Amino acid sequence: MDEKKYVDAAVEQFRSILEEQIARERKMESEKKYTDYKKLDKIIIGICGGDGIGPIISAESERLLEFILKDEIAKGKIELRTIEGLTIENRIAHNKAIPDDVLAEIKACNVILKAPTTTLKGGTLESANVAMRRELDLYANVRPVAVPDLDIDWAFFRENTEGEYVLGSRGVEIPDTLAFDFKVTTNEGTKRIARAAFEYARNNGKTNVAIVTKANIMKKTDGKFSELCHEVAKDYPEITAEDWYIDIMTANLVNERVRSNFQVFVLPNLYGDIITDEAAQIQGGVGTAGSANLGDEYAMFEAIHGSAPRMIEQGRGAYANPTSMFKATEMMLRHIGFADKADKLAKAMYHCLEVDKKYVITGRSDGATGREFSDYLMETIEKM
Repeated sequence: MDEKKYVDAAVEQFRSILEEQIARERKMESEKKYTDYKKLDKIIIGICGGDGIGPIISAESERLLEFILKDEIAKGKIELRTIEGLTIENRIAHNKAIPDDVLAEIKACNVILKAPTTTLKGGTLESANVAMRRELDLYANVRPVAVPDLDIDWAFFRENTEGEYVLGSRGVEIPDTLAFDFKVTTNEGTKRIARAAFEYARNNGKTNVAIVTKANIMKKTDGKFSELCHEVAKDYPEITAEDWYIDIMTANLVNERVRSNFQVFVLPNLYGDIITDEAAQIQGGVGTAGSANLGDEYAMFEAIHGSAPRMIEQGRGAYANPTSMFKATEMMLRHIGFADKADKLAKAMYHCLEVDKKYVITGRSDGATGREFSDYLMETIEKM
């Protein structure tokens, strides 16, 4: 094997990636576009069905939106658009994480409600989620987790466009020898997620932000992330900023003696991905949690679980739980200025899931179908 050939190719590849990432950071500094939903004549909501159980639970979310926003839709203030083509089959056929025509449809909307998509193991086809976050510059992944009975009220701010994920399909491999991937932390990318977390804390009466890294080991990238978060924290003197390592924080979330002390978390991409699934499990499982992906111009809201192809293979698709998509729908309504409707949806969800429990979804035929639960939820909202 000609190792020199592979080394030279890797060096050139790294040069190209380095120049690209420098340009991306410069672009973040210079290009800032903001969407003020209050000033829009019409808000366009794109709905992407995705893969596996995605089309089933997104259809229920669309029905829910048509019910909750029926007056606004009738007046032309809201438009719902179904976006086809974000399927694994179409993405493979075009060999693109998001085919160009699908991306154009997505960018023609103001906000996106997205069902789960399948990500292939191995190969070079990038995750549709990663691509969408990059293309729409959705730099803040926000995941709230609340369990009132356990005194848990957490808000996670996961950096969404950098870290290990931004170049996850572009690592270097020397055949039969080694492989390695890249991790990216930029100044502007870190400052804006930190500011989003601290702004949320200030606006919601929170007094503590946990900065979660592994800066003692990843000294350049995580070290920079921690340093820049503390720099931003100086603008929020009423809020305490604390450093935590990801391993001990993972343990803290299941430590009943200390976990209720935490309020807001800000984390690099990979750590945020992992720890928010743990937090969702404490809440009741990943099927109970929604996720917001926010940028200055666009926003995307999604279920945090996968596409569950096994449920489709076993003929159990009708029993898929739409709750995570409904949580995402609630977050979306709040984001675009319909807090009253979001509050009503949240109240109805709590009643249906925790109080009355007339329809319980188990994912199998011994429980309710997603359609039955959706109908019951809308009936509950109508009675409020």
